[in-house]
Amino acid sequence: MTAHRCGWCSNDPLYISYHDLEWGKPEFDEARLFEMLCLEGQQAGLSWITVLKKRESYRQHFFQYPIEDIAKLTDLQLEHKLSDTGLIRHIGKLKAIRDNAIAWQNLKSQGHNMSQWLWNTVQQQPIINDVVNYREAPAKTELSLELSKRLKKQGFKFVGPTTCYAFMQAVGMVNDHENHCSFRS
Repeated sequence: MTAHRCGWCSNDPLYISYHDLEWGKPEFDEARLFEMLCLEGQQAGLSWITVLKKRESYRQHFFQYPIEDIAKLTDLQLEHKLSDTGLIRHIGKLKAIRDNAIAWQNLKSQGHNMSQWLWNTVQQQPIINDVVNYREAPAKTELSLELSKRLKKQGFKFVGPTTCYAFMQAVGMVNDHENHCSFRS
């Protein structure tokens, strides 16, 4: 049986794997949520496939480590990472990963379970949208604007409402798989 995928998914094996195995599937693991939030911020101004192709380098430099270790990176350490072409070489985006780790740790030190804190945006329940064509799906919503404001208030960077909506889609808070997609749950 041939799988039917969302119209945005190209024939690139990396994209197909991401679409089929990750996108839109509810994710509750704090480390994975942190990684996806930061990666969505890296996308700003770029295509998602660009970020996917660089994800392993991001994992080597950042996401294989505990969030508390990422929070301790110095400006000098981040500047050294600019020489790696496997990363998006934008110092503001790299500093945002560290700053987001600091903000994350600050929320955790206040007793927040970060998975629950993020998922409170959708009241702990995925929103399943009626999507005939991916071009009809919104780029941002009231909920992504709310999440963006909550994150920014806590010191997170590169978390505008469009980035937050992409994050919400990626981690399954919102299921925007097209109605005909074999991977719609």
